Amino acid sequence: MLLSKSCEYGLRAMLYLSARAESETEDATQDGPSGPVHAYRSLQTVSDELGIGLSYLTKVCQQLNEAGLLTSKRGRGGGIALTRSPDAISLYEIVVAIDGDDLFEECVLGLPGCGEAEPCPLHDHWTEERERMRTTFQNTTLAEVPNVRLTPFVGADSDLSADPSA
Repeated sequence: MLLSKSCEYGLRAMLYLSARAESETEDATQDGPSGPVHAYRSLQTVSDELGIGLSYLTKVCQQLNEAGLLTSKRGRGGGIALTRSPDAISLYEIVVAIDGDDLFEECVLGLPGCGEAEPCPLHDHWTEERERMRTTFQNTTLAEVPNVRLTPFVGADSDLSADPSA
């Protein structure tokens, strides 16, 4: 896999929060007169619904919080929420917050010094794919990823697992 397990979980959690933020505005709070809407979800709920261990998810969410992509609130009605609207958070930001930009910068074989002067055997092919991935991740926001992509990860009791064509 090109993405770490932490990054996969971070992307899943952010997509989950994005879908919830859009579908449950009645549980949301407003940051300011024109600020983004935040639907706080308990970390335990996110963990349970996505099937991710709570302690592992907590660490991933701390990284996303430090990067300014998530906010958290303690107490009743608290939990985690997106800091911006889903259409203002790119998948690239999430990947870089957790895994860094190595995926978009480094040699696919991990060889030091790989570059135009001393290319590895896959250099030319990987350079094209790496740029294509960077562009895709930079130009794709949470809001652009269909909720249907979450269905393999969300429990059957969740309204996100419903057939979108129904």
